[in-house]
Amino acid sequence: MDERERTQRSKFLSLILRHQPELVGITLDAQGWVDVEVLLAACARQRRRFTRAELDELVATSPKRRFAYSDDGRRIRASQGHSVDVELGYTPSTPPDVLYHGTVALALPAIREGGLLKMSRHHVHLSADRATAENVGGRRGAPIILRVDAAAMHAAGHAFCKSANGVWLTDHVPPAFIDFRDADRKRGRS
Repeated sequence: MDERERTQRSKFLSLILRHQPELVGITLDAQGWVDVEVLLAACARQRRRFTRAELDELVATSPKRRFAYSDDGRRIRASQGHSVDVELGYTPSTPPDVLYHGTVALALPAIREGGLLKMSRHHVHLSADRATAENVGGRRGAPIILRVDAAAMHAAGHAFCKSANGVWLTDHVPPAFIDFRDADRKRGRS
């Protein structure tokens, strides 16, 4: 499978396992899992046929580790980012002192006013490193990186958990915990 095909299949699986399982006629369980054989058969019915070996390759080579197999390898789910109702079962964790969020200039006024909101997803997604946040923010334009004082948030009682693919999740990041210096620098403010 070439890189273009791998990307297309990964995006299709993300759509199915995170947002619209009904597109191929599957149902996710309460934790977001679906039987691998059920998924492959459903995809084949929609002319999106691929083998278990190709699915294994997608799971293993996804740079963002978007998908995870159950311990027995019989079920698969998206690691995070769902807009459908699932309970991923991640346990609360102490975050690093600083986390990052990549965004674009157009989103800044709303973020300055209300903070980072989960919108249609289950959580706000934060990165442990600046490079990942730049990649995420860069998908929609010139990235602006916001630093989040996760230590202060955690001390103030905000819960964090870490997904299977290393993304830090929380319900909301109030503006008081966001450092906008990168955004201000890029916009010519002091």
